Parts: sequence; C-alpha cells; structure tokens
Amino acid sequence: MALKQLLDTNVILYFLAGKLISPLPDNDYCISVITQLELLSFPSLNDESENMIQAFIDQVEIIGLTPEIIKETVIIRRKHKLKLPDSIIVATAKIFNVVILTNDQQICNLSDIRCQSLQLIT
Repeated sequence: MALKQLLDTNVILYFLAGKLISPLPDNDYCISVITQLELLSFPSLNDESENMIQAFIDQVEIIGLTPEIIKETVIIRRKHKLKLPDSIIVATAKIFNVVILTNDQQICNLSDIRCQSLQLIT
C-alpha cells in the first residue's frame, strides 16, 4: 500500500473548520476506521456537517482493523497508556509505516512513530 500520511481526527476537524494556517498539502491520505467513527458520531452533528465530513471521508482511504493493528494496539496502549482510540490510530500508522498528522501532543511525544503537527490559526 503506497499511503503517505495518516490523518488524526483533530487535524480533519481543524481542516474542515478552516483553522489550519496552510491547507493540507496534496498527498495520498488515509484514516483509521476509528477516525471515521469519531468524525461521524458526534452527538450534535447536523446534516450539513455530516455531509461535509462524509465528502471528506470519501476522498481518503479508510484502514480497518487487522490482526496486526490489533496486536500493535495492545502493545502501544500498555506501553504508553494512551486512550484506546489513539492507540488504534498510532498502531495503524506504525503498521503501515506512515506519518501521522496530528496536533495531539501526547501522540507527537511518542518516540517510536513519525508525527507531524500543523500550525493553527489563533
């Protein structure tokens, strides 16, 4: 699989809200199925926002849970004490050897993954 970068949920929300200083560069992006679930399951999501999120999701590859990702998730969660969704996202990036675009500092501080933060409009 020739994926370049995995988008964390927070980066997609910042992007869709127009809060990134620079637009997302043209690239091949993927997301974890967990990110898909997080984006679409906000209790206060209205139809317009849901349609915008779904249109974005339709443009990226969704990586489902595999036995390898599950095994790595357990290792990461135990080692770093991350929340389960974050552990799955990190494990997905690690298994597919891609950079995570995230503004979650807890994820960016992990030494065994490649991570990139994006600048936000303040």
